Amino acid sequence: MISKSSEEYLKNMYVIYNQKGNIRVTDVANKMGHTKASVNKAIHLLKDEGMIKYEPYGKVEITSKGKELARKTLEAYDIVYLFLKDVLNVEEEIATLEAEKMKAALSDSTINSIAKYAHKMLGLEDLNCCYDISSNKCRTCTKTKLRKEKVVNLKKGIKENGK
Repeated sequence: MISKSSEEYLKNMYVIYNQKGNIRVTDVANKMGHTKASVNKAIHLLKDEGMIKYEPYGKVEITSKGKELARKTLEAYDIVYLFLKDVLNVEEEIATLEAEKMKAALSDSTINSIAKYAHKMLGLEDLNCCYDISSNKCRTCTKTKLRKEKVVNLKKGIKENGK
């Protein structure tokens, strides 16, 4: 099991890869506000855990195991952000920063509970199931995609109605 810090590096690498098609140490350092030395240390830890493939001065590739964990980490952030922003009505900028911090400290069990509570509070009970963030099946199921679409539509409706 890797540390929450390593999860953050992996998540950021995954995001960079999806945006740019490749991962450079400099891009990770800039995105996270860390030094290249700390990124290199994280890369070696992630390589040892089988999350990435890397040869010095070569390209960084995320393994399927690494992609799975990166997606889980992003989903956890989305759930906490949704809870803060749309259930507690925390300002967007604050919710963005605090979701990152909170997610890192929460267990999967707590994130599952937050997801279920957020569904209930946002009127998305029809999506309520035995959601489990540790299951790729749950993170990619139709109900989860519908939840995200409904939240977007809910936000649009609130803005249109001036609430």
